[in-house]
Amino acid sequence: MKILGRDDVKAALTGLEPTVLDAVRTAYVLHGQGHSQVPFSSFLRPPQPTGSRIISLPAYLGGPEPVMGLKWISSFPANVEKGLQRASSVQILNDLGTGYPVALLEGSQISASRTAASAALAAGALHGDRRVRTAGLIGCGTINQRVLAFLALTHPELDTVVLQDVVPGRAEVFAAELESEYPRITFRTGDVADALGAETVSIATTDSTYWLDLAEYPNRPSGQVILHLSLRDLSTGSILDAYNVVDDIEHAVREQTSLHKAEQQVGHREFVHAEIASVLGCTEPPATTGTVVFSPFGLGVLDLAVAQAVLKAATAAGLGTEAEGFDPGSHRVTAAMLGSAA
Repeated sequence: MKILGRDDVKAALTGLEPTVLDAVRTAYVLHGQGHSQVPFSSFLRPPQPTGSRIISLPAYLGGPEPVMGLKWISSFPANVEKGLQRASSVQILNDLGTGYPVALLEGSQISASRTAASAALAAGALHGDRRVRTAGLIGCGTINQRVLAFLALTHPELDTVVLQDVVPGRAEVFAAELESEYPRITFRTGDVADALGAETVSIATTDSTYWLDLAEYPNRPSGQVILHLSLRDLSTGSILDAYNVVDDIEHAVREQTSLHKAEQQVGHREFVHAEIASVLGCTEPPATTGTVVFSPFGLGVLDLAVAQAVLKAATAAGLGTEAEGFDPGSHRVTAAMLGSAA
């Protein structure tokens, strides 16, 4: 079995953004065509620390290069106060013929990249041919750092990014880090209202209190696209007033997401207007002048697609370690067993 640790995955992902975008786009299209199996995620919530959870996401993705496996990802928000990353993850890929595990990858970078790539793809599709010059990032952590990397590809005219975070000083540190990486983009910090003045806004926080009511910020641009990556930041009113796009309605409207809360309030799902597979490749934005909200629950097929791309890149670069002993061994058929079968 091939094992790719943190440094291996980081090296394989370096400069791989165009490939990751294509992999995520293909996975969405295949899923929309029914060439996938995505069972509901399972949530394990330990009693301590409060608000922590571990999620398992098994999946199968068909198409020309089928792949199957499992993502096991934890989210422990209290880690941030200790100077640790909030999320950790491992990704297992299984052989399609035998079911044996063939690769184990450090998965947090894969998860962040697939989340960011899906967000940027949605932003590009939902804006259509419109030129997007401004973006707002609410939450200055790993996810939005990766979102910017992919927005720079899907929004090539991007020239201004507004950063906001509730932790004092974090947005300023984030801006300094990004300025050296993206010299053609102007970064500035601001409050929530400033960030919501952008044409594309990515919300990626650890808050789950449905705290953001968009109605309190009426001076937002027409046709604004909000990437609701945290899934529990927007108020139900904000969801009900928006044009909503999801990755998969059955997955997104559950587990007390903002969309699930909205369904519980009104008793139906008619406020969800489209799944992302149906709008990818469109050159026209949705027929609305209001706010467009993309809420991706995060499908396991995306992790599979990105993990497969990372594994290919790592193998080509000679990265990773081959580990023996992760298969059950050969099955020795004895004469007695043959006799009993007869």
